[in-house]
Amino acid sequence: MNIKFRLILMNFMQYFIWGAWLLTIGAYWFQNKHWSGAQFGAIFSTMGISAIFMPALTGIISDRLVNAEKLYGIMHILGALVLFTLPLVKDPSTFFWVMLLNMIFYMPTLSLSITVAFSALKNSNIDVVKDYPPIRIWGTIGFIVALWVVSLTHNETSPNQFYIASAIALTLGIYSFSLPKCPPLLTKTNNKSFIDLLGLNAFALFKTPKFAIFFAFSLLLGAALQLTNAYGDTYIHDFKNVAAYKDSIAVKYPAIIMSISQISETLFILAIPFFLRKFGIKYVMLFSMLAWVLRFGLFAFGNPAEGLWMIILSCIVYGMAFDFFNISGSLFVETQTTPEIRGSAQGLFMMMVNGFGALFGSFASGEIIDKFFTMPDQSKNWHGIWLTFAVYALVIAIVFPFVFRYKHNAALKHAIAHA
Repeated sequence: MNIKFRLILMNFMQYFIWGAWLLTIGAYWFQNKHWSGAQFGAIFSTMGISAIFMPALTGIISDRLVNAEKLYGIMHILGALVLFTLPLVKDPSTFFWVMLLNMIFYMPTLSLSITVAFSALKNSNIDVVKDYPPIRIWGTIGFIVALWVVSLTHNETSPNQFYIASAIALTLGIYSFSLPKCPPLLTKTNNKSFIDLLGLNAFALFKTPKFAIFFAFSLLLGAALQLTNAYGDTYIHDFKNVAAYKDSIAVKYPAIIMSISQISETLFILAIPFFLRKFGIKYVMLFSMLAWVLRFGLFAFGNPAEGLWMIILSCIVYGMAFDFFNISGSLFVETQTTPEIRGSAQGLFMMMVNGFGALFGSFASGEIIDKFFTMPDQSKNWHGIWLTFAVYALVIAIVFPFVFRYKHNAALKHAIAHA
């Protein structure tokens, strides 16, 4: 089987698992279980908590002890078992702990999948910068397919979304053991410093100003990503309580509307090599931040009727907001670090985006929404919520160019030139 096709299949299932519940768990939480917003913020914080240490930990393990593809498969099999038990949970406290366990197994697979893909492509003498984005597109397609499956089967508020995710996770876990071998590389080095023995080499990247600032903004943008994941679907669901909007297509199938975001991703992923070549990593990241401002601002003024175009445009803009930082960021880390710490460095990047960033975004948004934007009847002032998020993204975009002084260096230029 062609190596690119094998990686395409891996990416498709990787993001199908997430897409089956990530955007619809809010509808399940609020529309089915009727649990509180503050508690929901805690649920989304499980991604942040697990991503703080698990991607970095598994990156160290894959660099030193276990083949990355085997560790990847084990994580998915364990995650499948936990997902299968989620519908049995009857209270929000227990749900938090079970979801935390699920995310402990899932979050490291995001960086491990990149490690496995980059290793397999390089071992086959395939250009990573040129050929990885088209492969990664199929992860986005998997996310879209999952959303459509859950929405068209009317499982957006149903526990069945977790059973669907569990089945695919188990399939991917088994399939992973057939992927190209990605053995540890640090075992081949003779450097026996204390840092090397602990497998903490990648953390030395924080000593480099460009990496320290890059990781700091990774955290801040990671918070923005969790805001849209946590509240986008349930925001549209809430319009069903307004007579003028309750029969609109968007309210009936909000997950399908939200899937436009992922459809947009497929286009912007293909554009990444061009934008990196033309503008460099600094401006590509800045474009991402400005796109987040538009994403939230359009949500603030949109609605499922005459304002539907703003919601749709917001979803289109999401492709740039997400891809231009996450995919470009992983390529930046890949081209700026040595192969021996590839897994650890990618894990560190994921830790900042989906760990500290998600944790900050989840807790802060939950408290802010409950305190300032939740009405006495428990309805939410979505206009105020999205405007607040837009201002947050705007402040980041204004500060970034003055702080991140990285120049488009020769190594990255050379890699992109062959894209």
